[in-house]
Amino acid sequence: MDNNELSKHALSVRRNIVKMVYDAQSGHPGGSLGCADILTYLYFEEMNINKENLSSTNRDRFVLSKGHCSPALYAVLKERDLLDEDLESFRQINSKLQGHPNMNYVAGVDMSTGSLGQGVSAAVGMALANKLDKNDNRVYALLGDGESEEGIVWEALMAAAHYKLDNLVVIFDVNGLQIDGNVEDVIGPLPLNKKAEAFNCNVVTCDGHNFDEIADAFKKARECKGAPTVIVAQTVKGKGVSFMENNYGWHGKAPNEEEFKIAMSDLKEAL
Repeated sequence: MDNNELSKHALSVRRNIVKMVYDAQSGHPGGSLGCADILTYLYFEEMNINKENLSSTNRDRFVLSKGHCSPALYAVLKERDLLDEDLESFRQINSKLQGHPNMNYVAGVDMSTGSLGQGVSAAVGMALANKLDKNDNRVYALLGDGESEEGIVWEALMAAAHYKLDNLVVIFDVNGLQIDGNVEDVIGPLPLNKKAEAFNCNVVTCDGHNFDEIADAFKKARECKGAPTVIVAQTVKGKGVSFMENNYGWHGKAPNEEEFKIAMSDLKEAL
């Protein structure tokens, strides 16, 4: 799939993210929009996953450690034709598509997440199990830079390096913002690349909105043997929506009717 096709899928994912949060009048649009390109590449190019192997353990796995960005996961699963549920049911009473993904209710969700930091530990466990079972499939986890302030993230990476989990890729979504403002003002975790290197991980950096750089980062991860890979991806919170970009106020807020129209117009124009 060429970059133009990937971009079209990513824009469709973004439009559904905005619509889901608007319809529910609840949710987290900023971080979801920011990681849309990474998830699009993962599900359309990188991961071994399709409708036929969705219920099998013999496929790649993805853990959305930043579970509040479930709109991005649901939207990309729908775009990839892996989700049966209607996106309009997002955060509705009795819906399977709740604000944090639940593996017990939604096929294609590989881990229930919401407690920040813990998704990486789950991914490490999956990757280690694959090694023990001599299963060649890979495990991917996405977390936010604010989430990296959690100590459990680094304990998990230390274990991943100790067990030489070269079948694991941990992606830091670095947009510089979290719910309370600038990440560096809350409790600065940077530089993430040097920290990950100190924990004996293979580290790759990329622009999280450039499909060539994203592809190269995952290629380097596959080529690495004997160590887990950490991809430090620079992204823009609220990417694609003019008034949401680089604005931490849109971490967890739904647009009103006027804002929704502007957002959809921005994304239609980009498309």
